[in-house]
Amino acid sequence: MTALASSLRGTFPVLGTLSRGHPMIYLDSAATAQKPQAVIDAMTRFYTQDYGTIHRGVYQVSERATLAWDAARERVAHFLTAATADEVVFVRGTTEAINLVAESFLKPRIKPGATVLVTEMEHHANIVPWQLAGAKTVPIPISDTGELDLVAAERLLAAGCEMLAVCHVSNALGTINPVVELCRMAKRHGVPVLIDGAQAAPHLCIDVQAIGCDFYCFSGHKVYGPTGIGALWAKREHLAKMPPYQGGGDMIDLVTFEGTTYAPAPRKFEAGTPHIAGAIGLEAALRWLDALDRVALRREEEELLAFGTGLLAEVPGLRLIGSAREKAGILTFVIEGVHPHDIASILDHDGVCIRAGHHCTQPLHRRLGVQSTARASLALYSTRDDLEKLAHGLVKIQRMFN
Repeated sequence: MTALASSLRGTFPVLGTLSRGHPMIYLDSAATAQKPQAVIDAMTRFYTQDYGTIHRGVYQVSERATLAWDAARERVAHFLTAATADEVVFVRGTTEAINLVAESFLKPRIKPGATVLVTEMEHHANIVPWQLAGAKTVPIPISDTGELDLVAAERLLAAGCEMLAVCHVSNALGTINPVVELCRMAKRHGVPVLIDGAQAAPHLCIDVQAIGCDFYCFSGHKVYGPTGIGALWAKREHLAKMPPYQGGGDMIDLVTFEGTTYAPAPRKFEAGTPHIAGAIGLEAALRWLDALDRVALRREEEELLAFGTGLLAEVPGLRLIGSAREKAGILTFVIEGVHPHDIASILDHDGVCIRAGHHCTQPLHRRLGVQSTARASLALYSTRDDLEKLAHGLVKIQRMFN
């Protein structure tokens, strides 16, 4: 275990608990990350000392809640290297952010037969919303190693589309896509770009201005914050033109029975009483993360990924899925003669937590010729010992079935 991982593990209370009577080995952070004590404390403090709804309240706890809400938006803007906090919309997560853009930005602009360019590695949340908005989704092909075909991307962009929507990091393969280059290509053809940053936010430093995209979104629970909160960043000019996604309280300017005028962005996209505690927890998570040496953590993750790749390559009958040159900490695999659900279930009896299934990437699995896979995903609290226990369990499973 590295010094960094050792010092960080102690800040995650759940990692000291038992699973099935064994010390828990948590290798499912791509699905959801565990929470540091700082996040738990911030949310507990809000509920026990500062709870009140935001805006309009003139009493003290309401004022404190409003200040905390505004501070959370500022923190997200800083985390994404945005120019201003007014470009940040709070949403329930990446899925809602993409639905918001599909309904409010794309749908009013599209004509019959319009297409949205995606990739073969997309999560369903970056496919279905575009289809619901009335667009046809056209995939950029990938190689057998899980890398985008950039020649094909250029060709498809030149052929014309309404939108390019691409994951920054693949949740099933770990591939880190060349989003800066993709945005440059799209800009040459006048195509707006949305980037799904759900898997990138925990692993990479994000600079939306340097990337050059039009929209960027991520979920709080994958970046060590609470569930039910996330953020959409969008260029100011887009937010100004987009109609509200939902109606209700706090997104209005003036309401009459004859009609309604709306608050300026981002508030016009935040109808109803929001997840205040979630935003406070997200602010705490990002503040905690910002205080760490992200460069050193990324370097350790790369070393840990290489170590895990080597271990799993030695398991008889195991085939790794996705070997892109640029990867985040995701190890996806199949074992000949063993169903992925059996792999995950048996590992669970030894306290090892991994994911099994199609990982909400059915088109990708069809492209790769597999119905489902097993996935171990790393976080900044993951260790070599975790991966050694995983590999040991996989060897036992292979022997059991073969």
